[in-house]
Amino acid sequence: MKANETIDYNIKAAWHAISRMYNVQAAKYDMTTAIGFVLLNIDMDKGTPATKIAPLLGLEARSLTRMLKAMEEKGYIYRVNNVRDKRGVNIRLTDLGKEKREIARQTVRAFNYLVRKNIAEDKLKVFFEVIDEINRLINEKPDIKIQNPSTPQLAIK
Repeated sequence: MKANETIDYNIKAAWHAISRMYNVQAAKYDMTTAIGFVLLNIDMDKGTPATKIAPLLGLEARSLTRMLKAMEEKGYIYRVNNVRDKRGVNIRLTDLGKEKREIARQTVRAFNYLVRKNIAEDKLKVFFEVIDEINRLINEKPDIKIQNPSTPQLAIK
């Protein structure tokens, strides 16, 4: 099987293309795709606990820590200690952070508009059904064992 015939390759290739497109746009505004997604996941009014952001984005906590530090240095966010739990930190948007968040939001909306304008709704419905099913299969954490390395058959429990 060729790489471009596998499901994972096509998902990853599509995501990389989307990410490159977002990064080109984000660079115009001193941002990255990752920063844009973090900004989009911070509650505009109340802020968001730092511990809640990494799981929303599928990031490791240490990666998020570096990103939050950079975002704070750029003036996009600030940290507020939790008065009830001194260990907790709430991430809030500055006025500049709110502006950058709006840029990220508009970019995501424009891309989604482009896709919805050019791909039939029935095809998108099937796409979402397939993606949901793939995620369901992955979340079941299948135990994939290679029976014989010389043959491409798998035993899936």
